[in-house]
Amino acid sequence: MPIKECKILTALQDVDGLADIQVYKQHGGYEALEKALKTMSPDDVITEVQESALAGRGGAWFSTGMKWSFMPKEPDGPSYLCVNCDESEPGTFKDRQLVNRNPHQLLEGVIIACYAIRARAAYIYIRGEMWEELEQMEQVIGQAKEAGYLGQNVLGTGVDIDVFTHPGAGAYICGEETGLMQSLEGKRAEPRVKPPFPAQKGIFDRPTTINNVQTISYVPHIVKNGASWFKEMGSERYPGSFIYCVSGHVKNPGIFELEIGGCTLREIIYECAGGIRDDNELKAVIPGGSSTPVLTADQLDIEMNPELWAIPGRGEFQGMFGTGGIIVMDDTTDMVDACLNLMNFYAHESCGQCTPCREGIPWVRDIVWRIAHGQGRPDDLDTLESVCNNVSPLLTPAMSTICLFGPSWSWPMLGFIKAFRSEFEAHIQKGAGVTTA
Repeated sequence: MPIKECKILTALQDVDGLADIQVYKQHGGYEALEKALKTMSPDDVITEVQESALAGRGGAWFSTGMKWSFMPKEPDGPSYLCVNCDESEPGTFKDRQLVNRNPHQLLEGVIIACYAIRARAAYIYIRGEMWEELEQMEQVIGQAKEAGYLGQNVLGTGVDIDVFTHPGAGAYICGEETGLMQSLEGKRAEPRVKPPFPAQKGIFDRPTTINNVQTISYVPHIVKNGASWFKEMGSERYPGSFIYCVSGHVKNPGIFELEIGGCTLREIIYECAGGIRDDNELKAVIPGGSSTPVLTADQLDIEMNPELWAIPGRGEFQGMFGTGGIIVMDDTTDMVDACLNLMNFYAHESCGQCTPCREGIPWVRDIVWRIAHGQGRPDDLDTLESVCNNVSPLLTPAMSTICLFGPSWSWPMLGFIKAFRSEFEAHIQKGAGVTTA
């Protein structure tokens, strides 16, 4: 049976001119905002989002409503919302599409979220390379101000809300929420130790909630249609839809919004993405962005439901769901070379604050480089495993770094060795002049 798309956020992606506020309003835009501000209290909005069981779509899958509830009900000063549109995870490109195709949808969600958490202002942190999207977002904010949806006394309700954009500088670490806050404050993007958590001490030392683009974009739909409507889709624990990004060696790369739990990874690759290029054999798949361990061709029949995966649902399947950034590799791929490509990236992106990353990832990169270039040594794989396990053992909560950057490179490295150890060993033996039968 063909996969049925579950279009919520992408329902209007083929409508031209959605960056124009009048076109957006013709398709029901800002009706949810009017409903929230005129018929619901801030706590009513939080309750609706909590009851919808909307979970963060940035990879952590934490309850959005619960996160909002941590914010002070009677703030003694300014509180903030920060929207993470850094999208620096290789293989992930859905947020960019949402901002590009339907920016008012995001902005409406931002304004409703600000109202709910009593935030006076919001910052949309956009990756520096997304310059066209940033400029378009600025125009959209201007339109909303003219229409009375932003600024002082929004819709005559006495609520004051401002929204600003902030360009990032293209650093992977700014995708980590506290690194993002540091960058937003004009500081070096070095993640902070938690606690205190952002809801206690965030941007400018004030209470802050951080959500990603896809999460916030669901908010207008939930407020407009109700929590029960949202829970009719997806799984019991994780209702709704999810946007998958498929790239690599497939015939039809792109983004696909599907019901959570409504298909397998194999079905996404072969039905949505059209199968493998040139009808080659599938060799490996990175399932959720480059920081998730690679899977082999016989591991693809797992249902795409986060609670069945090792993290965050603590499921039995030993894989990581991640951001939905699916990278497909066919049988022409040299897995040592693919691993080196990723390790080069992570070595470049380390903020250098923690010793395990500052020293560990360049060490790992150099060893993989030697193996790839015929200079591998018999004990190299043991060394790689030792270094990575000292940072964070594969798919465990233990880690020796301040933030999740350590697991973001140690887990993929351990995953490559686990899934394709024989290929690494063949490179080492070839470099040593050893031939295999």
